Amino acid sequence: MSGYLAVRFDCGASDADAWSDALLAAGALSVEVSDPYAGSSGETPVFAEPGAGEAALWPISRVVALCASDADAAAMMREASRIVGQTAPPHEVSRVDERDWVRVSQTQFGPIEVANDLWIVPSWCEPPRPGALNITLDPGLAFGTGSHATTRLCLKWLAAEIRGGESVLDYGCGSGILAIAAARLGAASVTGVDVDPQALSTSRDNARANGVNATFVEPDALPSGAFDIVVANILANPLRLLAPAMAGRVRAAGRLALAGILTPQVDEIAVAYERWFNIAPWGETDGWTLVAGVRRSGA
Repeated sequence: MSGYLAVRFDCGASDADAWSDALLAAGALSVEVSDPYAGSSGETPVFAEPGAGEAALWPISRVVALCASDADAAAMMREASRIVGQTAPPHEVSRVDERDWVRVSQTQFGPIEVANDLWIVPSWCEPPRPGALNITLDPGLAFGTGSHATTRLCLKWLAAEIRGGESVLDYGCGSGILAIAAARLGAASVTGVDVDPQALSTSRDNARANGVNATFVEPDALPSGAFDIVVANILANPLRLLAPAMAGRVRAAGRLALAGILTPQVDEIAVAYERWFNIAPWGETDGWTLVAGVRRSGA
């Protein structure tokens, strides 16, 4: 029989990871943990950063395990209960029909206008405005599709700041979207850096798809020298730690944009960079803030 069985239950945040691991060990094909109140007024946003300890989960977390259509869901739950050492919580089993998951996924993504006449367009979509600046980008294994608030903030900043002819460094390039946008907006040379080889591969593929000449390398392979513009869409904790290195990559009177910063974290980031930059919040969307600055001469 085609399709799958889904086993769903709610549990406390402290138990969700243990149940996920146990279900996978007991034969589940995949396990998803989500907010049971997502999409309602009770939805709880959860954020985490590298180096900040274990990522928090929702106080009440929904666990959904997917298994084969002919699997014994009751036996899987008994085995998972044995592994966890707890009685199985109340749960329900439902059938999930086989679907064209690629097509279903594609329907979730459409063209996004991130700035005036700057669009991110998946390859399976027609550009809404053929004469606009359209960047072809598909969701993939690397971060940066244009849908996240931090990416949109960076793209808006680049659209406002690039005048043509600049050298640009995209630090933590992910999908390469910011580097590609910088090149399409008129930057003379563009370089992207990431520690993830998959991100570098994705960035190169996306640059080719957009006819962009850009270089993507690991941090250790980045040649010495400073840039007119440096943009980094990472997270507050690594941005704070990278402050001296980032400052060294921005020429005097050059410009810096930092994103991946929750609004309450703005002050600590400003303090980390104010030794070198005149820096301040530039824009805010959905609780995320982009901080931008200009490198002071002699700093």
